[in-house]
Amino acid sequence: MQTLLDVILPVFLVIGFGYVAVWRGFFPVAGIDGVLRFAQNFAVPCLLFQAIAHIDIGASFNPRLLISFYAGAATCFALGIVGARVIFKRDWEDCVAIGFCCLFSNSVLLGLPIAERAYGADSLTGNYAIIAFHSPFCYGLGITTMEFVRNRGQSGLTLIRSVGQAMFRNALVLGILAGFAVNLSGVALPGVVDDAVSLIVRAALPAALFALGGVLFQYRPEGDMKTIAMVCLIVLLLHPAITWSLGTAFNLEQDLFRAGVLTAAMAPGFNAYIFANMYGRAKRVAASVVLIATASSILTVWFWLAVLG
Repeated sequence: MQTLLDVILPVFLVIGFGYVAVWRGFFPVAGIDGVLRFAQNFAVPCLLFQAIAHIDIGASFNPRLLISFYAGAATCFALGIVGARVIFKRDWEDCVAIGFCCLFSNSVLLGLPIAERAYGADSLTGNYAIIAFHSPFCYGLGITTMEFVRNRGQSGLTLIRSVGQAMFRNALVLGILAGFAVNLSGVALPGVVDDAVSLIVRAALPAALFALGGVLFQYRPEGDMKTIAMVCLIVLLLHPAITWSLGTAFNLEQDLFRAGVLTAAMAPGFNAYIFANMYGRAKRVAASVVLIATASSILTVWFWLAVLG
């Protein structure tokens, strides 16, 4: 429990700092919008670019692990959309944004430090494998589904064009693609460029969390608690349970099995809000889910760690 508090509490302190700064008038709402744009369009894309550019994709690739984790993620994405539509009668675009909250686990900010503290740095190969494909898979699925919903009724060619434009105008996707290009080409970045990117990367997570705190002051979870509870149950319990079942069926090695289940048990990351903000849909739900699911994960991650042994 102390390990979880050591990892999660600093996250809440930065979020709380942003909340209090806006609440007490020390930081303007317009300033929060600027910090969010910086995180969404510059810092987080640099973070994704650098992570993918430097990871050993060949050594990390394990089809059984990736199927176990991402089949669970895709299932939860679909269930989030269906639940939001059937149970809560949200419109389709809101449903996709809510589904994305069920899809995107906080694999970096929470997943890595918790796994390292629980099982040691030598056990993180599976975590890095999941991280390498996490953003491309999640954003690819989320953006494609959202553009399909927004352009339903149009021709197939129009839909393909809309998806392509959305993908290739998105700074996050461009950062991911650039990272893969550098990684697969084998071309090393000049040291001075890599150092400059590292400077921006250091600001990515603090800026994103501070902005989230300011956003939470604007989007309180009034009237959305049942929707938020559904997302928390899907993310914190169902996704790791699916990954557990598939990992057991595939007879995954212990380190990979632990990496898959524990990463699946993480609360939605800030990217869940970034996606909602990109499309202006279900922003209050997404912001609140990040906070409430992260708080709830103190108990649920403790449970999964106890089960994993």
